[in-house]
Amino acid sequence: MEITQILLSAQSPDGQIRTLAEANLKQFQEQSLPHFLVSLSVELSSEQKPPESRRLAGIILKNSLDAKDTVRKEELIQRWVSVDPSIKAQIKESLLRTLGSTVSEARHTSSQVIAKVASIEIPRHEWQELIGQLLNNMTRLDAPAPLKQATLEALGYVCEEVSPQDLEQAQVNSVLTAVVQGMNQAEHSSEVRLAAVKALYNALDFAQTNFDNEVERNFIMKVICETALSKELEIRQAAFECLVSIASTYYEFLEPYMQTLFDLTANAVRGDEEPVALQAIEFWSSICDEEIQIQEEFGGDEGGSSSLHSNFVEKALPLLVPLMLETLLKQEEDQDQDDGVWNLSMAGGTCLGLVARTVGDAIVSLVMPFVENNITKGEWRSREAATFAFGSILEGPSTEKLAPLVQAGLDFLLNAMKDQNSHVKDTTAWTLGRIFEILHSGTSEYPVLTTTNLPRIMSVLLVSIRDSPNVAEKVCGAIYFLAQGFEDADSNSSMLTPYLGDVVSALLSTADRADTSNVRLRSSAYETLNEIIRCSGTPETSNMIAHLLLEIMNRLSKTLELQIASSEDREKQSDVQALLCGVLQVILQKLSNSDETKSIILQSADQMMTLFLQVFACRSSTVHEEAMLAIGALAYGTGPEFATYMQEFYKYLEMGLQNFEEYQVCSISVGVVGDICRALDDKVLPYCDGIMSQLLKDLSNPVLHRSVKPPIFSCFGDIALAIGEHFEKYVPYVMPMLQGAAELCSQLDINDDDMQEYGNQLRRGIFEAYSGILQGFKRSTAAVMVPYASPLLKFIEAVVRDKNRDEEVTKAAVAVIGDLADTLGPDTKVLFKDCTFHMDLLGECFQSDNEQLKETATWTKGMIYRVLVS
Repeated sequence: MEITQILLSAQSPDGQIRTLAEANLKQFQEQSLPHFLVSLSVELSSEQKPPESRRLAGIILKNSLDAKDTVRKEELIQRWVSVDPSIKAQIKESLLRTLGSTVSEARHTSSQVIAKVASIEIPRHEWQELIGQLLNNMTRLDAPAPLKQATLEALGYVCEEVSPQDLEQAQVNSVLTAVVQGMNQAEHSSEVRLAAVKALYNALDFAQTNFDNEVERNFIMKVICETALSKELEIRQAAFECLVSIASTYYEFLEPYMQTLFDLTANAVRGDEEPVALQAIEFWSSICDEEIQIQEEFGGDEGGSSSLHSNFVEKALPLLVPLMLETLLKQEEDQDQDDGVWNLSMAGGTCLGLVARTVGDAIVSLVMPFVENNITKGEWRSREAATFAFGSILEGPSTEKLAPLVQAGLDFLLNAMKDQNSHVKDTTAWTLGRIFEILHSGTSEYPVLTTTNLPRIMSVLLVSIRDSPNVAEKVCGAIYFLAQGFEDADSNSSMLTPYLGDVVSALLSTADRADTSNVRLRSSAYETLNEIIRCSGTPETSNMIAHLLLEIMNRLSKTLELQIASSEDREKQSDVQALLCGVLQVILQKLSNSDETKSIILQSADQMMTLFLQVFACRSSTVHEEAMLAIGALAYGTGPEFATYMQEFYKYLEMGLQNFEEYQVCSISVGVVGDICRALDDKVLPYCDGIMSQLLKDLSNPVLHRSVKPPIFSCFGDIALAIGEHFEKYVPYVMPMLQGAAELCSQLDINDDDMQEYGNQLRRGIFEAYSGILQGFKRSTAAVMVPYASPLLKFIEAVVRDKNRDEEVTKAAVAVIGDLADTLGPDTKVLFKDCTFHMDLLGECFQSDNEQLKETATWTKGMIYRVLVS
């Protein structure tokens, strides 16, 4: 059967025909990948073939070169690299030919596939002629408009896929020239111009050298600003998207253009269609982001005088703030019902919030007249906009400036919770939440909550939590931050304590509300309940928490009796179980904090463990995570008593450790192994062979997400600490793993922020493993570690030389040096005499502001001194 027919059958409404066709495609791909790819590219480029088969051919071709999963992506890249060059040339020729197709979908798909091939080949210095071939399409006098459009699209996608360092500057110049020419209104159709503007957006990252050159920069900015006034909506929107990108990428060059850009953006916000106006607002949000970042990097006020800081927001303030306030009055009727909504009013409020963070106190006098003028008007839009404006500027200005305004306006806001309009109530509840989150603290010099106003606040919140679901959800948020603000106060006498019983009852009732299918309200109620428990003072609330523990266990028990008739029922059961297990985890952590309350845990431990095991039997991965975390907390709370449950629990723990596809479950299970080791000490020994075997398998598994590996190394340390000398039999397996990981640390790309963070996690995990093993062997089998002492010190030295290490890594490194000296004693004397890097490291620690780090360094210094004088 020829491939056209198979591709058409793969889209058949008949399930059997579709399944057979998909199997045929898979077989063809596995038997001969090169011929399979050629056949797809021929199908895509052939004008005689049906559009449906061409479309699918293009999609399969693209998916044969790229995948979201990094391991799979690397595999596909290697497959392409190993295809014969003559076959690859044939495929690339077909793709370039398809750019001139009469079928727009074929052109579009082809431009995407060209970029995928480029992303593999250009970094390998292959297909160097691609840019030239694409540019030829733009300069050919007889080139039809669809070819130019598809070519510009391909150039844009190539710029999106490859890194700036992979293209020569001459190529970048040519691309920018072609793209800017493509934006020329006199010469090109709107489709070509739109493709050109979108291509420019992707090419901006490459244009650093061009922006450094004033003449070229002026030309690029002039063309974009002219394009932002095009008569076509989509082109104007794309031009403003370019300006948003320039605001963040080339902030330092914007000074000469700011008057023009202000006029452009202001006119767009006031008079253009919403998609364009939203981008114009986004431009100012990006400018704020840049200025906030400069202020944070250069510290407070000095940021304002830094040569990098142009103070664009401050200079535009008298005009910019009124512009954003106008947008607040452009609400949509149903905006608070839809979580994903994004309109002018929301964008303007977000921008206003960023302006407040950029300029601080200066915004207050510009916004308050708007608030005062609108808050009492009859039209709901005015009242809502006034409240939204006030809520938006609470982060940035000083508490000293805002506290009197909050004090004066609080009564007004509490009355507004009874407004006739749901939007007004929704925004008022959100604003109260913001006041409590940003300005309220039990230890503040300018308290916004007092014994005088708290009774009224609590009474209003407890009534409003019964309002419509979207208002109730915001009220839960307000209670959450209200409780959080009292966390630092004297825990034995929180002002909130007298209200806790009513608050807990209200939150439990909210979680049970039958008048809504709003899943977010239920989770918001339980999350707020968790925060109430976390922030409450233990002695005086322990009775209430004990009763709550029984109530939550009872609720969890009821979920096991639910009749499950559909996948929706199963999902609801699983969601509720996850939330309830989350509450139990927080209760257990709270009760574990003091010896007086631990007895409450022991009284209910059997029943709780039975419930958790029954929840596991429901077999859903989200519940798996939450129940697993709760069991970790139970192990910590019950200590050695947890041994009773290990036999039954072990099979679920093993399942968690084996679940490398859902890596979060695996990662949490690794953490629980640590909790159990700390609870049981050497009582965990009977299970260690199984656990160690699974952890070593996980480390060797290429599919397991890399984020799970550092916790596994830390876990080795926990196990060694728990079982001491019995860990010796695992040393021949564990040490090569640790040394391999140490080697990997030196190969990570330090220019990649994600890799830098991962490197820090990995190094911390390795150090924690060594610390646990050294401490575990201290009493009897220390000699086992002598051969590993020198390589360990060399690794620590390499880490210490790396300026990208974070403070946690430094602390773990200092601790492991101390453990090495403490455990191996005189055996390390020569090593410490020969290497001196630890002196510099300790010196660095003593100058730190971190007291814990200083403490660890002092201990380590004492251990080394003891070795050197021995």
